[in-house]
This record gives sequence, C-alpha cells and structure tokens, in this order.
Amino acid sequence: MLLMALAGVMSTGPVDAADRAACTGTLYLTFDTGSQSQAELVASTLKRHAIKATFFLANEKTVNGDYSLDPAWAPYWKARVAEGHAFGSHTFDHVYVQRDLADGRIEVKPQFGPNAGKRLVWTAQQYCEELRRVDRRFVDLTGRKLDPLWRAPGGRLTPGLTAAGAACGMAHARWAEAGFSGDELPSERASNPALLKRALDGLKDGDIFVAHLGIWSRKAAWAPAVLEPLISGLEQKGFCFATLRDHPDYRVLFGPPPH
Repeated sequence: MLLMALAGVMSTGPVDAADRAACTGTLYLTFDTGSQSQAELVASTLKRHAIKATFFLANEKTVNGDYSLDPAWAPYWKARVAEGHAFGSHTFDHVYVQRDLADGRIEVKPQFGPNAGKRLVWTAQQYCEELRRVDRRFVDLTGRKLDPLWRAPGGRLTPGLTAAGAACGMAHARWAEAGFSGDELPSERASNPALLKRALDGLKDGDIFVAHLGIWSRKAAWAPAVLEPLISGLEQKGFCFATLRDHPDYRVLFGPPPH
C-alpha cells in the first residue's frame, strides 16, 4: 500500500529508495467545498508541498456571491485536475439525510438549491441522481469525470443512504476520528492551536483527514492558521500523502485515471 501511495503523491518525479525509506506512513487529506474563502490558500499550500488530495464537491454558496460549481469556478477546478488531485461527489445541493422511512425511501433536506430548507422524501434512485448531478457539472467545467467516491454532508449516514450510494456505484469516504479538523466548530471553544495539536498528536498511518475550503460560521478561520504548520509538522514526522485512489479501502474501484 505504501509504495502505491508514494507513486501517486509526488508530482516532481519518480520516488526513489531514499524517499520510501523516509516515509513512515501515509495520510489522506480531503477537502469538502464550503464558503470557498480558503480555496486558493488550500490549493497553493498543497502545490507548494507537492501533495495530492481528494476534493468532495457540492454547489455551495461562496464568499464571491456565486456557487462553487458555477462556470466562474471552472479555472479553479481545471487547475486542480491538472495537478492530479482526486474528486468525489458531496451531493449537488449539499443534501443532509434526515432519516430512513419504512417504505424504503429516505427523508432529506437540501441546504441549497430551489428546495433549500425543505424536507423531501426521495427514493434511492433520486439520491443517486443527486450524486450524479455533481459528476455532470464537473464534466461540464473540466472535461473530467469524478472518481467513484462520495461523502454525505456532515458525514451523516443511515443504512438506506449507504445502500443508495453503493447502488449508485460510489464508495462513501468518511474520515478517521483524529482526522476531524474541527474547522466547523466555534473558534471560541476549539481554538486553532488546540486543533493543530490534536491533529499532530493523533493522526496515524492510513488516516483520512477532512477540512473545508472555508467555513462561514467560524470566526478564526482554520486554514490560514493551521494548514501550513499541520502539513509541515506531519512531514517532519515522516508522513507522506496520497489521494483516496491509493487508499486500501478504495483503490480496488480504480482502473486507469478517468478522462
């Protein structure tokens, strides 16, 4: 697993024996869309460290007054494709599951779109269509299909929702306990230094880490204070980084990279 992950993570050339020997474990950085206030910072930081991550996309309102899958964001997503990152669906309208119903349908509540804030009842097929809406838009924006990965908003799952995603041909990607960045928590009770220490102390080989490309509600933004020292600290501990294409739970899904 480690050798395969290393082969996917370095963008500057083949991984030599010294690099492999120095790598004490592999971590998987993932980023969900959000306000997009930190989108460029995240991208530039990853590029500077030659790290490939996995992005989960929804069409969320941004600090620019548009939405994260609007045509104005095509250059951003095209650049990330060119850098070799992986991409999954986060549902188009950032749809939260509410509960499974006795008839096999699922109660959901979109955060965005024409039905924002409404409780809807969907079949598994309708939920699958919601996941695939992101794929179609991503192809329109970048010419590339998503990877067969998805993440439920808030990480909230029910048996019915899990089955719907699987029937859609996508694998759900959660995160490790130590991989919860805490960037959605109020900064008054979860300070950036505390979140940084928690991640540096707790992350271990194989863990999936989650953060966002900006959070509306957090007063002290996470990424500017934490991302750079987190990556540098993890590198000093000997960790390497890879996309979820190389994760042992998901790489069986992947043949050649999608076009």
